[in-house]
Order: sequence, then structure tokens, then C-alpha cells
Amino acid sequence: MPSLFDPITIGAIEAPNRIFMAPLTRIRATGDHVPTEIMIEYYRQRASAGLIIAEAMGISRTGLGWPNAPGIWTAEQVEAWKPITDAVHAAGGRIMAQLWHMGRLARPDTTGQESISSSPVRAPYAVPEKNPYGTPRAATLDDIRQTIDDYASASRNAIAAGFDGVQVHGANGYLIDQFLRDGVNARGDEYGGPPENRTRLMREVMERVVAEVGADRTAIRLSPNGESQGTDDSDPEAVFLPAARILDGLGIAFLELRQLTPDSSFGSSAVPKLGAKIRKIFTGPLVLNQEYTFENAQADLDASLADAVSWGRKYIGNPDLVERFRTGAPLTEDNPRKWYSRGPEGYTDYPALGTTAP
Repeated sequence: MPSLFDPITIGAIEAPNRIFMAPLTRIRATGDHVPTEIMIEYYRQRASAGLIIAEAMGISRTGLGWPNAPGIWTAEQVEAWKPITDAVHAAGGRIMAQLWHMGRLARPDTTGQESISSSPVRAPYAVPEKNPYGTPRAATLDDIRQTIDDYASASRNAIAAGFDGVQVHGANGYLIDQFLRDGVNARGDEYGGPPENRTRLMREVMERVVAEVGADRTAIRLSPNGESQGTDDSDPEAVFLPAARILDGLGIAFLELRQLTPDSSFGSSAVPKLGAKIRKIFTGPLVLNQEYTFENAQADLDASLADAVSWGRKYIGNPDLVERFRTGAPLTEDNPRKWYSRGPEGYTDYPALGTTAP
């Protein structure tokens, strides 16, 4: 069986190892969602990952409702991503763009627009009386067509910016997830109701992206078990197994699953994982995610449950995570209070092995 240090071919990408970096929103972009110079060093430091899946980037003004998160819909944004992808490639790395439409989680105070979703159901918030999410309007067919066009345009822009491929964000309660799951989707048209309708937006988006950049440079992330940001499903197996079948038929580069467990520290669920069942349907590379240790990750590779594993928070404090795993070196704890600050502290100042903090 392969080890985490063995190379893997994922579509058009030859990854030198199976220790991937999961997407992590860090809000270091400008107020106009343009990547900044500090992001060059951040990604360059982590180029030893088998594959970097870059932080989620908005495909449109309507879809990006998080202050200072980056976008990929304007020429200025595309140009600002180029030195980042160049730096990763110069350091021997590979990097994909994650394409993001937040749906009802796009804050109107950031977008200046009304949000859209599958249905007009407001997302919950930790402090209900301060809920920044507006009540979305149900996306019209014109909205859906525009959104699919925006995914296509963003995927072209990502390749123009030097990314090696794109991953569609279909997880964590964002727009595609809001269509997939019946806890939010109460539509009565061809995008709601039975699973074949609720998977329609995902399928149409993926078909367009594949047509733009090729199946071998296209991936998607799903979160098939448990509630995420108020989005849930009464029968996850009934919708996510058909979704996996659709994705398998498209021949995409890989499928990534974020799978919750009862003891997950960042979102938890007792809903059974679906990875093993999806594995029987999706025949391409499968990447698993959610609070893995090195030992648990290798065990899932040994059991043929995954082809690679992605880590998010461990890459915050350990830019050289691959080497630390290889040598058994201790891991550096990251500082959650600096996840979303604006400067280098807690971002580019975590030292690699054998160095001190800058």
C-alpha cells in the first residue's frame, strides 16, 4: 500500500506526496478582495505540500460576503494571484484554486447586495440578535444561469492566474451545499425535491467547469455527513451517493470529503461517515479531510479508504508539515486568535525546522 510520502497522479497534476494542504480562509486580501503581497510568502512557505488547495476565492461580488477574503472575478484579482502561483511553482509546489459562492452566507454588509440561496431561509448565527446574514431570496433560473457562468469565468481566470487546476467548493453549507441538502432546499422546481433535482446545480456547475479547464484539472469538495452552518439533510446517503456517481461519470481529477466525527473540535456530528460508500462509487482519487493525525491518515490509506489526506489547521503552524511528519518532529501549535488578523503575525512567522521565527 502507498505511504503518505509516495507520489500520486491526480488528473493533470503529479503530486510528490499525499499530504495535501486544505483550503483555509485567512482574510489577508484587500477590501476589494484583491490578493496582497504577504500572501506570496505564506503560500511559498507551504510549497512542499503534495498539493496546496488555496483558500476559497469568490467567483463574483454576489457570492463573496466575507470581508478581506480574495476573489477571482476581476482582472486586478487575477494579476494579483500570479506572483503567488509563480512563487509556489518556483519552490517546486503545485496549487489549485478553490472556487467559492457563499449563497445565503454572503453577508449583505460586505457585498452590498441581497444574497441568494436555494430557498429564502436565513442562516443561523452564533449570536442571533447580531445575525449579519440577510434572508436570501430564492435563486431564479436566471440567477442560476448567471451563477454557472460565473463559475465558468472564475475557472478560466484561475488558469490564467497560473493555478494548476480548480476545486469547486460544494461543502460546508455554502451555495452548492444549500441546493444539495433538503434542510435548506425547499424548492418545487427542477432544482428541488428529489435527489436528482437537488444535485442538478452541482452537476451543471461541474460540467461547465470541466468544459472550460478540462476534467483533469477539476475537483470538488463535499461535506456529506452532519450539519454545517445550519445546512443539513434528512438522508445524506440518498443525495451524496448519487452525487458521487455524477462526479465519477465526469472523470474529475479528485473528490475531497470533509467528514465530521462526534469528537471533532471544529464542527462535530454523530451522523455516520459516507466515505467508504462513496469510495465504491467514485473510482477516481479520493482525498479525505478533518482533524487527522499522521497515524490515522496512514491507516486510512492502508485500508484503501483514501488516496491522499488534506490538513488545514496543522498547515497554519507548520509550513513544513511534510518534513515534520517525515522526521517525527514535534508540531507547532497555531494561534487561533491570529487566524483572521491582517498582518504577518500568526501567518508567515511560524518557523520551519532548524530556523527561528522571523
